Amino acid sequence: MSPADGRGAVARLNPVAKFAAALLIALPLVVTVDAVSAGVALLLELPLVLSAGLAWRTFWLRTLPLWIGAPATALTIALYGEQSGDVLFEWLFVRVSEGSLALALAAFLRVLAIGLPAVVLFVTVDPTDLADGLAQIVRLPARFVLGALAGMRMLGLLADDWRALSLARRARGVADSGRVRRALGTAFALFVLAIRRGSALATAMEARAFGAPVRRTWARESRLGPGDVLLMLVGLAISLIALAVSIAVGAFNPIFGPR
Repeated sequence: MSPADGRGAVARLNPVAKFAAALLIALPLVVTVDAVSAGVALLLELPLVLSAGLAWRTFWLRTLPLWIGAPATALTIALYGEQSGDVLFEWLFVRVSEGSLALALAAFLRVLAIGLPAVVLFVTVDPTDLADGLAQIVRLPARFVLGALAGMRMLGLLADDWRALSLARRARGVADSGRVRRALGTAFALFVLAIRRGSALATAMEARAFGAPVRRTWARESRLGPGDVLLMLVGLAISLIALAVSIAVGAFNPIFGPR
């Protein structure tokens, strides 16, 4: 993930504002399961998604799990979801009704309405900028934030380590046959290597006073600007408008309480 993937106005905003905007969009939508609120939210999110400035190839690759998961969720609910209204098709354990189809459509739109802005906003987030924002703005413990950042930076080495271990084991004739056995052996070796690297990293960070009980300073200041506040207000407005339209047309379907 690189911040260069997005060059729009939203890509340059504070990661904390992006996280807050995605949360403000998602939280109100989880209290209701109806196609109207999800559809309205998805429609209002389009300018926000386009303003991220992602290339089309990057957009489709990053959101591919959503385009697979949303139809799969809708199909499952349509076949096995809550039954209501006229039954349109029935076979063994499968029963498709008008109510299950409506619920499937609501679930499909809901997955996209919640997932798309979250994925698109976080594609353009740099881990270091996110750590700076969480520690300076959200006031999370610096020790936890920096430890998580160091761990994320190490994730990129896992693929290289796996490749190097596989080549080294094959050069020594270890587990030269049997894919499952070779994979399990390489995974265990990678696990041991990750523990050793983590211990060395923790020692190095402690030696550089990362865990000192003093007020720490930051190389880059993280603050919320007018654009960040506007992004959070847009996220809140999307949810409020979607819920208001759903209630106004009588489609509001809360997941808790009487329906």
